[in-house]
Amino acid sequence: MSDDSVRVVPANTVAFDELQRVFGSLGDAHRCQCQWFKLAPRESLERVGVEELTARLEEQARCGHPRAQSTAGLVAFLGDEPAGWVAVEPRTAYIGMVRTGKVPWDGREEDREDQTVWAVTCFVTRVGHRKQGVSRALLAAAVDHARGQGASAVEGYPMASAQGALTGELFVGLESVFSDEGFAVVNRPTKRRVVMRLDFS
Repeated sequence: MSDDSVRVVPANTVAFDELQRVFGSLGDAHRCQCQWFKLAPRESLERVGVEELTARLEEQARCGHPRAQSTAGLVAFLGDEPAGWVAVEPRTAYIGMVRTGKVPWDGREEDREDQTVWAVTCFVTRVGHRKQGVSRALLAAAVDHARGQGASAVEGYPMASAQGALTGELFVGLESVFSDEGFAVVNRPTKRRVVMRLDFS
């Protein structure tokens, strides 16, 4: 899984400290630890706290366990440096998305509990490694990973454009990146948010 100099591997094959170098020690990625879509209805990032969120990510990603049957995402490297992260799992893994409506379901009558539909929910590119094709390589690898795990489809929930985006909003990716990877628009719940999907059948 690579895009030029970008190498992408399952998170369970890397050490957790390498993944944490991507998330950093400050900012939204550090504070969230890729848990926003996984929070139970009555939880919040602030209530749970960074220490517990970090522990949850470590368990989900199964870093350092290359024989693990599953992982919560993929890690990109530029050379030997960890440079990015993408979260990709069955859609049902994201409790906050499936059960609380963090992703709009208007006009969609499909089974939300369909475990064969996967979702790409989060991108993190490490400071100093941006604008080098990391996000595109991560998405391409995420699609391959989901397909290889037997997914029937994979979804994304990107922003339509970076223009006017608030700090932290672009963690879901951009429509243009998903479109270039073959995703089609399912609907546009708002002027700024897009639901996109790639079916493998």
